[in-house]
Amino acid sequence: MDSLCVFCAATLGQDPAHAAAARALGREVAARGIRLVTGGGRVGLMGVVADAVLESGGVAVGVIPRAL
Repeated sequence: MDSLCVFCAATLGQDPAHAAAARALGREVAARGIRLVTGGGRVGLMGVVADAVLESGGVAVGVIPRAL
């Protein structure tokens, strides 16, 4: 697998376990050399995943419609 698309909450939610899982996913994606494709914003759980990928030396691509 070359790329993985993750589309999830633009908020952190109430349970800190969700953010911890998002960070773990981001680290694992980077460790496996998989490019992350996600919503263009760097907020909420999508931002947590993207930041973890980038902090782990991986590649994250944000896709967002022009209207947004």
